[in-house]
Order: sequence, then C-alpha cells, then structure tokens
Amino acid sequence: MPSITLSVRTAAHFSRSASKTYLPLARLFSTTRARHEINKVLPSASAAIADMKSDSTLLCGGFGLCGVADTLINQVEATPAITGLTAVSNNAGIDGSGLGLLIASGQVKKMVASYVGNNKTLEKKYLGGEIEMELTPQGTLAERCRAGGAGIPAFYTPAAFGTVVQTGELAVKYRADKSVESYGVARDVKVFDGKSYVMEEAIKGDYAFIKAWKADRLGNTQFRFAAHNFNGAMARNATTTIVEAENIVEPGEIDPEAVHVPGIYVDRVIQATQEKRIERVVNAKDPKDEMAALGSGDAANKRERIVRRAAKEFKNGMYANLGIGMPMLAPSFVDPSVEVQLQSENGILGLGPYPAKGEEDPDLINAGKETVTLLPGASCFGSEESFGMIRAGKIDLTILGAMQVSAKGDLANWMLPGKVMGFGGAMDLVSNPQNTKVVVTMEHTDKKGRPKILKQCEFPLTGKACVSRIITELGVFDVDWAEGLTLIELADGVTVDEVKAKTEAPFKVADDVKPML
Repeated sequence: MPSITLSVRTAAHFSRSASKTYLPLARLFSTTRARHEINKVLPSASAAIADMKSDSTLLCGGFGLCGVADTLINQVEATPAITGLTAVSNNAGIDGSGLGLLIASGQVKKMVASYVGNNKTLEKKYLGGEIEMELTPQGTLAERCRAGGAGIPAFYTPAAFGTVVQTGELAVKYRADKSVESYGVARDVKVFDGKSYVMEEAIKGDYAFIKAWKADRLGNTQFRFAAHNFNGAMARNATTTIVEAENIVEPGEIDPEAVHVPGIYVDRVIQATQEKRIERVVNAKDPKDEMAALGSGDAANKRERIVRRAAKEFKNGMYANLGIGMPMLAPSFVDPSVEVQLQSENGILGLGPYPAKGEEDPDLINAGKETVTLLPGASCFGSEESFGMIRAGKIDLTILGAMQVSAKGDLANWMLPGKVMGFGGAMDLVSNPQNTKVVVTMEHTDKKGRPKILKQCEFPLTGKACVSRIITELGVFDVDWAEGLTLIELADGVTVDEVKAKTEAPFKVADDVKPML
C-alpha cells in the first residue's frame, strides 16, 4: 500500500475531534466524514490586506494596464499606514492608475521593473532621489519571479551581458541634486559552451496581487488572453498570494486543464470591483490611413521606404517578434503568399491586426500596450514562457528600432541622456543572435543630422554584437560581428559617397550592391 504524507498546510483544513487530535486516516478519506470546507474567499479587499505590513515586498502582475489587480492596489492606497513597499512589476502603471497610485502617494520606496513607460511621476521621483529603482530586463524579471516560486535561488541568462546591468553601472538611487547615491550590483558571469551568461538572483515576495478572470473558493485560478502576463509567475512566488477575480465560481466550473494557477499557491480570493482600462486604443485603419502614423512629407517617405524593405525580411513559416513603431507596420507589406506568426513578448503567439472600432478588448494588447486581435490558431501564455521561447532562439526574426548601432553590431535603444524609459524586452530579444536574426530599422541620422551608425555606441547598450542587418532610408548593411559592416543595397537616387558622409562607422561596399526595394 502506498504511503500517504500530509503537509501541515493541508492538515490545517481537516476536522479535529473534541480532544484536538486529527481524525483517523480511515475517516479522513471517507466520503461521509465531517470536515471544514476549504474556502479562501474573503468579503473585501480591506479584509484581504488587513495583515499587510509596511516594508514588505509586493509582487504585482500586469502589463501596462492589462491584468492589473486594481481593486487591491486601490485598497493599499486607501490604507496610508502601509508604507516603505518594494514593488515588483513589469511597469508601474501610469499616473493615476495601477501602481502609479502608490508611487504618487509615497507608499513605494523602491520599484523593481523593466519599464518606466509613461509614468512621469516615477521618472521624476527616481531622477530626483525620492524613490529607488532597480531596472531589470523584462524576461529576466519574469524568470526571477518564476525561479523564486520554484525554489531556485539563482540562474544564468544570456540577456544583458556586456551592458550596465551586468557591470552594475546602472544607478539605483539618485540624490536630490541628481548625483548618484548608489549603483546596482555587478553580476557574476560564466561561460557555457563558449557563450557568456549573467547570473541573476531570484525574487521572493511577501505579498502578490494577482488579477484573474476566474477563481474558485479553493484558489484555482484562470487568466484570460494577454492578462496572463506576469500574473502566473508572481502568484506562485509570495508568502501570501491574493487573487482578485472577475468571476468567483464553484469548484469544478474551471476545467482542470484550464487552471493556470493551482489553488495550492493561492491564499485569498476577493471579487474584483474596478473596471478594466485600456492604455492605448488602436483601431484597424485603411492601409492609406495606417501609413499616416509614419508622419508626413519627406519624413514619411523615408520611413515608408524602410518599412517596405523590412517586409522583405519575412520568409514563409517564420516566427517573428516586432518592436513598436516602424517594425509593427512591416507586416502590411508582406506578400499574401508568405505566412508568418507574430509573437508579442507579453504572451501572445499568433498576433492579429488592430481591432475594428468598438471591438477592443482590454485583455488583448501587444507589447506596445495597443489593442490587438488574435488570428485563428493563436495561443496565449505567461511572460516567463514567452521569454523562454525568445532566449531559446525559437523566434526566427526580431525587428527593432534603434538609437545607435556600432560597426560590430552593438545595439543601443533603451535610454537617452536625462530620460529613462527602461529596457522592456529588448535585452532578451537580442540575447540569442546565433538563432534569432536581429534586424534594426531606423533613420540614418538623428534629428540634428548626426550619424546613428557609429564606430562605437555612445548610449548605454542593449546588447553586444547582436545586430545582423541594418535598414535605413539610404540603404541596407549586413553586419559581421568580427569584420564589421558591408553595404549591400542602395536606395534609389542615393550614392555610396552620400552614405559615407552620413555614417561614422567604416564599411565595405559589396561587389554587387543591389537596389533597395
């Protein structure tokens, strides 16, 4: 007969006899035994956070405004005695919503995130020395949370090698005079199979605020579409996990195979009461109107030339990830005979076009927080799985914008002096260039006419030796990480001398330079 082990946590739910001893096993597994019902549902958000302490580490699921536990966050804001929080989330919401409320109220002392985005209050407080911030690549953040919930103290990742994250040169805290008070910690680096990897430590939370579509009284939880994002990894990774659900259902109403987080990880469940919001409503447009996003006049013509050329990078059967801006417009020019599946790092494979007006869904957004649709055969999953497929090289192609690219394929695209946006998923997307082709689309010079293709990048790096191809309005370069640049295509009316005059980095000219487009 197999042995049976009962955990202390499980036993706590079983009935006890008058003498306070546990029931015999025979009665424990009897269908007629008396026992207390397991019921993790609490009547309100205030009851759910009644024991929440100051100086706790709070994990918050969500991506932009999608999948954010607003009911719980609002309750913390309404409880000013809770202060000194270390908040861990992909981003800090926006001003007036999500974690942005706790940033503005001063209840968060430190933010661990991958992206600042449009939260001007966070940026101002960080640069002004009022709040600490630990910027972490998005995939690394997801894996740090997943590892913490899986009992793994640390791991090695290829993301961020050769950047300020690895060297510890990123400011964590500023002084009021904008001088740096403290920096991050340099990471250990090891080489596996000839490739360098950065060691990252797991994150462990005291509390996790999770937004779900459905949850039952046992704590079983189901997410909807892209609202999965960080919620699953964070739900598994806290001493106290609190789920706010749009629908609280009876056990069995969530199919067993549809349970995204088993109840063993969940401690409390409440009813969500806040209306879901959409950060960026974008609707399907006539192709002519869609190109209006590129601007007008000569600038628009340049960008359209870049986008049309980028579309030729797609090959039938590819899995591709596209950055925001120009890269997102490239699929509009792909030949109908070419089928490509687009991946969005917030947890979608099979990304569809923008929705028609009135058909927006707050649980369907892309990595730019824009409303999207799903194509037939699409799948949705958590951020930890999304970045697993990215780092493993399952994505064939990624097209990104850039501020600068070096002669050896180094990429800088996340920070301008005096302005903080965050890495987002870019450091992960370029971490396996041996398997994922990295194509940069950008204008050849900046607004002041200065070259953006340099001998060495001047801005902080996103990745070293990762870019394989550069597409600008003047032409196309191939990048050899050891040998440098080769001009392989020229735009109509552009000469090699013009390209040289606008390019700081030296480059070779292919023997058979082809016309661009």
